Amino acid sequence: MVKLKEDERLDYLLAENLRIIQSPSVFAFSLDAVLLARFVYVPIQKGKLLDLCSGNGVIPLFLSAKTKGDITGVEIQPRLYDMAVRSIEYNGLQHRLHMILGDIKEMPKQLGYGKFDVVTCNPPYFATPPKSEMNPNEHLAIARHEIYCTLEDAIKVASDLVRQGGKVAFVHRPGRLIDIITLMRRYRLEPKRIQFVYPKAGKDANTLLVEAIKDGRPDLKIEKPLIVYDDKNEYTREIREILYGES
Repeated sequence: MVKLKEDERLDYLLAENLRIIQSPSVFAFSLDAVLLARFVYVPIQKGKLLDLCSGNGVIPLFLSAKTKGDITGVEIQPRLYDMAVRSIEYNGLQHRLHMILGDIKEMPKQLGYGKFDVVTCNPPYFATPPKSEMNPNEHLAIARHEIYCTLEDAIKVASDLVRQGGKVAFVHRPGRLIDIITLMRRYRLEPKRIQFVYPKAGKDANTLLVEAIKDGRPDLKIEKPLIVYDDKNEYTREIREILYGES
């Protein structure tokens, strides 16, 4: 039986029939992580997958329901790493889900260049502000701000780790789209699919999903928009299906 610490709780990942350890004061995953795991194409039967900036291991857990391949997550914060390890053990997935405690910038040397079929990343979204403006909660500040890794760091590392022809997928904010495309091409990642996520119909997009192929040919597909809430402020059918497995 998994042991919960301090203010931790055990939440359901309903569509995947899994459980995950969360903590409101340390880390609780957002819809962005769910959407990235759903968006990325992964090999169903086998393959080596890597998730960077894994937090409490939510994306590896989501991906485990889509593939029988081997999945590794990398997280720099010891508390979140520990939560991820215990969640993996609770779900009995330690035979193919593994966590590494470390800096993503060290992973190419540690894991090897070009060793993975798929690399995913839900990186910190915001530039590091002055200390006076930073979230006083260290765990949340690291998750939100580029304290330990920048967008360029994450894209470069993903490119180093993925094999030629392999896929790299990121979730980020639409305002960084040009930066993402520029950096991906700089590091030999060709964007192939983009999807914009909108909080409601008629609103501006607030989330961006992008998938690239290492040394791929230019040919970008814009997926149909994904709307989160309907006019009654309830989840749309597509989001209910993603979160709860409802058809």
